[in-house]
Amino acid sequence: MRRLSCFLLITVVQLSTMFCFGQRKTIDQRVDSVLKLMTLEEKVGQLNQYNGDWAYTGPITKDGDKQAQIRNGQLGSMLNVITVEHTRQLQEMAMQSRLKIPLLFGQDIIHGFRTIFPIPLAEAASWDLALMERSARIAAIEASAAGVHWTFAPMVDIARDPRWGRVMEGAGEDPYLGSLIAAARVKGFQGRGLGNTDALMACAKHFAAYGAAVGGRDYNSVDMSERQLWETYLPPFKAAAEAGVATFMNSFNDLNGIPATSNKLLQRDILKGQWKFKGFVVSDWGSVGEMVNHGNVKDNYEAALAALTGGSDMDMESRSYRDHLAKLVREGKVKISLIDDAVRRILKKKFEMGLFEDPYRFCNKERQDSQWNNAAHLRESRSMAAKTIVLLKNQGQVLPLPKQGKTIALIGPFVKAVRDNLGFWSYQWPDDSTRIVSLWQGVQNKLGSADKMLYAKGCEIRDTSRSGFAEAVEVASRADIVVMNVGEAHDMSGEAKSRSNIHLPGAQEELIKAIQATGKPVVVLINAGRPLVFNWTADNVPAILYTWWLGTEAGNAIADVLFGDYNPSAKLPMSFPRTEGQIPIYYNHYNSGRPAKTDSDLNYVSAYIDLPNSPKFPFGFGLSYTQFEYGDISLSKTSLRSTDKLVARVTVRNSGSFSGEETVQLYIRDMVGSVIRPVKELKGFKKITLKPGESRVIEFTISVNDLRFYNEKLANDWEPGEFEIMIGGNSRDVKKMKINWAR
Repeated sequence: MRRLSCFLLITVVQLSTMFCFGQRKTIDQRVDSVLKLMTLEEKVGQLNQYNGDWAYTGPITKDGDKQAQIRNGQLGSMLNVITVEHTRQLQEMAMQSRLKIPLLFGQDIIHGFRTIFPIPLAEAASWDLALMERSARIAAIEASAAGVHWTFAPMVDIARDPRWGRVMEGAGEDPYLGSLIAAARVKGFQGRGLGNTDALMACAKHFAAYGAAVGGRDYNSVDMSERQLWETYLPPFKAAAEAGVATFMNSFNDLNGIPATSNKLLQRDILKGQWKFKGFVVSDWGSVGEMVNHGNVKDNYEAALAALTGGSDMDMESRSYRDHLAKLVREGKVKISLIDDAVRRILKKKFEMGLFEDPYRFCNKERQDSQWNNAAHLRESRSMAAKTIVLLKNQGQVLPLPKQGKTIALIGPFVKAVRDNLGFWSYQWPDDSTRIVSLWQGVQNKLGSADKMLYAKGCEIRDTSRSGFAEAVEVASRADIVVMNVGEAHDMSGEAKSRSNIHLPGAQEELIKAIQATGKPVVVLINAGRPLVFNWTADNVPAILYTWWLGTEAGNAIADVLFGDYNPSAKLPMSFPRTEGQIPIYYNHYNSGRPAKTDSDLNYVSAYIDLPNSPKFPFGFGLSYTQFEYGDISLSKTSLRSTDKLVARVTVRNSGSFSGEETVQLYIRDMVGSVIRPVKELKGFKKITLKPGESRVIEFTISVNDLRFYNEKLANDWEPGEFEIMIGGNSRDVKKMKINWAR
C-alpha cells in the first residue's frame, strides 16, 4: 500500500511537472510541436476555408464531404457559420480528428452584427476615430458571443471612383484619414487582444489597390506606378499592420498584370518581408481559382502553385489547395517549408485565440442571449448614426424643424422603408420589421404622434413611373413643410454593384422638382452607399441632408438631426462629382503644366469646356446649424531647420446661435519637389465643440515627418524648400500661409 502511494505521488509530480513545462512553452513552441505531428494532408487541410450551408452574406455552397474532411482534420476554417449551436456542432466534429485541431469561424462583420451601425463610408464622415473604434468593438462583442472568431473587416481600400460599389465599405479617398480609421477599426475589433472572448480577429482587405479598378468596375484590373501604390494605396494597410491586425485578405484584381492572389511583391516582399507581418493571408472568395480566368495560369493546379508561392496562406472556397497542394509538394514544385510557414501562421492564431485550450470558449449560449438585444448598443448606434449625417445645404435656415405647430409631409420611396436602412453587407434577422426604425417611425417617435404627419410614396426607387406624383403634390400642398426621402436601394451599392450612372435612380429627382414647384419649404434626405449626382436638387432645394445607410436606428437618428436634438457635424470623406465625366475626382490631385486658375478659366488650360473642374461638394465639406468663422493662421516661425517643429494656430469662433461641433482640418502643400506633389494633403484634424459666441485657438504641431513622400527611388523622405500651410473647415475653404524649411 505504501509503495502504491509513493508510486502515485511520483506520477502526480511527473504529470504536474509536465503540465507546468507545457504551460511555460511559448506559442511558437507549441505551434511547432503540433506541426511536427501533422501529415502533409493535415497541413494542406489547414490552408482551406469552406462556406457553411447556412448563407448570411454569401452564396450557399454544397459539398457532400465537408463533414468528413472536418473529422479527418482536413479543414482549417469555415465562414458564414454563426450562432453557438452551429459553431459547436462543427467544432465537435473537428474534435473527432486525429490531432483535434480546432476550426476558425469567419464572417463578414462589416458594420455591425445584431446591432447594425452606419455603413463604413458613413462612419468615416463622422471623422470621429473613438466612435469608429467603439462601433467595431460592439460588433465584435455581439459576433463573438454568437460563436464567430474572425471578421473580414476592415476594408481599407482607398477609393476615388464612386462608380465602384464597394466605396460603401471603406473610408473614402484620403490615405491619411484612411490610415487612422484602419487602425481604429482594427483596435475595435480586436479589443484588449486576441484570446479575450469578446475579441474578433480583424482582417485588412483587399490587399492591394482594389479601389483603383479601371472604370470603377468591380473585380477589374488595376494599373499604376509603384510610387502611386506606396503613396496612396498602401498606407492604410501599413497602419492596420502596425495596429496588430491578425490577418490580411488579398484582392480580386490584378496589379500591373499579376493577380493580387499570387502577387509576390505584395504578399511576400512587402507584407511579410518589409513589414514583417506575422499573421496569415486569406484569399478572397474563390480568387485562387479565378486566376485561371485572369489568364496567367491554365488550371487550378497552376493556380495553387502560383498562389501559395506568392504568399497566399489560406484558400477561401476555390478547392485549389485541397485538390493540388499535396501533389505539388510531392512533385517538388512547392517547398514543404512554404506549406509549413502558412500552417504555422494559421495555428498560431488558433493558439492566440485560446481555441486549443478550449475549442468551445466562443460557444456560450447565455452570453449569446445576453447580447442579442443589447439596448446600450442600440443607443450607441443611434448616436453614431446622427454623427454621420452630412448637412450639405440649409438655405434660409429651414433646419432644424419645429416640433410643434407645423404639419409635415413625408414624401418619397424611403419614408417607410425598413430593410433599405441597413444597406449592403448587413444581416437580415427574422424580427427586422420591428427592430429597424424607419424615417416615418423616427419622426413619429420625436413628435409623440402622427397627427401632424402626412405621407405619400410618390414613386418607386428604380422605375420612371410618375403615377404617384399627383398624390404626392396634393399631400405636399396640405403641409407646412415637406421632408423628402430619396436615394439608392440597399442593393445598389456594395460588392458587384458598380454603376456607370450614379445619378438619383428612376424618377426620384423628377419627383423632387414636382414637390419643389409647390412652393413649400422642402428638405431632401438622401440615403445612399456612395456619392451620388443630384445637381438640380443641390441647386434648387433649400435644405439637403446626406443620410447614407444608417443601420438599425436610422429613423431615430435622422429625426434627432431634423428636429435639432443633434446639430449635424459630419464632413464628407469623398469628393462628390458634378457628373460621371469628372471621375476619378479627388482633392489631393497633381497640378498639370497648364492648371486652370478658376472654374471659368478655359484659355488652353487643363479644363472641361462644358463643366467646371471642381467637385459639386469637396472632400471635408459639411455644414452645421450654426456658423464657424476662421481667423488668419499664425505660425511659430516661417523659416525652419530639420530639427525644428512648426506650430500653426488658428482661432475658430462660433458666430451662430446653436452649439455645434466643427472638424478643423490641416492641409500642407510641398511647392517644389523632385517628383510632382499634390496640390494639398491632409495632415491633421481636430474636432471641437463651441457654444454660440465662443472662440477657441486650435493648434497643430508639424515636423519634417509630416513632409515625407515617396520619391522616384521609392525612398520615403522629405525635401527642403517652400511649403504652404492651410487650415479650414474643408479642403476647399482654407486659410493659407507659406514657410521655408531647410535641412
